[in-house]
Amino acid sequence: MNTKNWRIKLSLFLNYFVFAILLNSVGTVILQVQNNYGVSESSASILEAFKDLSIAIVSFLVASYIARIGYKRAMLIALAFVTGACLLMPNIGGFAMTKLLFAVVGASFALIKVSVYATIGIITSGEKEHVSFMSFIESFFMVGILAGYFVFSAFVDDANPQSTAWLNVYYLLAGIAFAAFLLLWSTPLDESAVHPAEQKPLADDFVEMFKLLAQMLVLVFIVSAFFYVLIEQSIMSWLPTYNSKVLNLPTALSIEMASILAASTALGRFLAGIVLRKINWYYVLTACLLAATVLVLTAIPLAKNVSGTTITGWSDAPLAAFIFPLIGLFLAPIYPAINSVILSALPPRMHGPMSGLIVIFSALGGTSGSLLTGYVFEKYGGQNAFYFSIFPITVLLVSLFIFNRLQKKTAN
Repeated sequence: MNTKNWRIKLSLFLNYFVFAILLNSVGTVILQVQNNYGVSESSASILEAFKDLSIAIVSFLVASYIARIGYKRAMLIALAFVTGACLLMPNIGGFAMTKLLFAVVGASFALIKVSVYATIGIITSGEKEHVSFMSFIESFFMVGILAGYFVFSAFVDDANPQSTAWLNVYYLLAGIAFAAFLLLWSTPLDESAVHPAEQKPLADDFVEMFKLLAQMLVLVFIVSAFFYVLIEQSIMSWLPTYNSKVLNLPTALSIEMASILAASTALGRFLAGIVLRKINWYYVLTACLLAATVLVLTAIPLAKNVSGTTITGWSDAPLAAFIFPLIGLFLAPIYPAINSVILSALPPRMHGPMSGLIVIFSALGGTSGSLLTGYVFEKYGGQNAFYFSIFPITVLLVSLFIFNRLQKKTAN
């Protein structure tokens, strides 16, 4: 690996780390706005929509011509906006500012993710290196989520649930985002391979993106990505609330123990980066989904056995708080693997538009998952909300079977 590639890869990792903390703090913030601003579960779930719909809208608007903007420039713009939003959050506060923060974070992540996915195609060679690096960078995303749980819980005051001192965490996050900006700004990236030979009208770029939707392989992939993110975000966004309201854990501990999901997902993606070099992706993902189904059916009933005793720390937390988050280990390999498969099937110049479609439908899946889970949580209770995940897992098994057959035909 040459020095230039080492620096840009490090930059991509740090960019993903920053946004992992911010994006997936939504579960923690959903719990905190209920405590601080007195909003209901269904009202709090709208934060996921502010985040994900802004991702989808910005991806739709810029993905088809982001190569013209430049991947590096787009990422710098995103980091600058997020740094500013984080500095505003503790100074303004309130539910409205919280919505604005997630809208800015979502819009900025759209630029980051499309640029990162497209850049991977520039700095890697061959399908195996692509899928491996994709798994590693997505595993580092989960490391950011894991760190985020502990960072946020360190600022939560359990003795005073109404305290807004936790908002000071955003000063720290602004500092990390600015450090990521400086690293990327000082790192060279040769984007000449993806620049169009001739400048076409912007309308033509949009047409190219929508032409991808005419391909059956791409359509089935989109269904797969949508339902995967629906599962992941429904669990990730509502696990702190589940820990607090179903398992009766203290607020800070509810947030900290949600980190088990991030840790298991990070480990799963890291191991996938190794395993997928040797075993066909379809067999690995099918086995993972079947194992995830068994875990849901095994772990959720354990919540019924939770006693009414006071819980003060990890040592006396119920078994259910440790077992269910391990689902991340089995769900982990799916997203980076299918993303890599679809991108590897397309020429590098189409990676930007395809990355845009990935981000758009992933965002829509995340919003759908959080809103549905919030509704079921409020109407039917936390246990039933997580049983709901069995349905999209089943749909995902079917769509991956079709996706695998179509991918083989395309490869041949």
